[in-house]
Amino acid sequence: MTRSPSWRRAGTASIAVVLLTLGACQRAPAPDAEASGDPLDAVRVDMPAPGATQSPHPSDEKPEWRAMTDGGAGFGYAGERPLLSLACRSGLVEVTRNIAAPVGAQAMFALIGSGKILRLPVDAIGDPAGGGGYVWRGHLAPDDPANEVFTGGRFTATLPGGGEIEVAGSPLESAVIAGCRSKPATAAPTSTTAPE
Repeated sequence: MTRSPSWRRAGTASIAVVLLTLGACQRAPAPDAEASGDPLDAVRVDMPAPGATQSPHPSDEKPEWRAMTDGGAGFGYAGERPLLSLACRSGLVEVTRNIAAPVGAQAMFALIGSGKILRLPVDAIGDPAGGGGYVWRGHLAPDDPANEVFTGGRFTATLPGGGEIEVAGSPLESAVIAGCRSKPATAAPTSTTAPE
């Protein structure tokens, strides 16, 4: 009877150890959505690629702020839906980014300008214009110092999956926020500001 070479026995033993180790590994169960506090139908949205911005408009027109019929202000192109709008609802500044949002999604809307950074929590809400889609919306208190992002001139606004837009400053933004300060808030603010 011939014996196997020692290197073959060692290789067979190593394979057996690896197989036993792999068999002993168990995958940890995924955390329960209810236990984490996340919505059951939440959707993770990828961040935009660096340098991703809004698509150029077919005309040479530049977007600008315009007064809206509900007393708010919208930033965008004439005759089109605003890219971004501000309004006062229940004593809070309501910020809406009018781009498609996945149902149940939540994100941080980053607005940077005037030496301030506002990271505004936004949720996918039913599109007020109808059609069954969803857009992004968040709220903050009118006396929140982060409102200086809106009132200090030009700023950038970046949303995961929505790219970045450059927003020109306007007195209309200040008027919406000033008007909102005179109304009592009926809901807690949800903004999160970052230190300068």
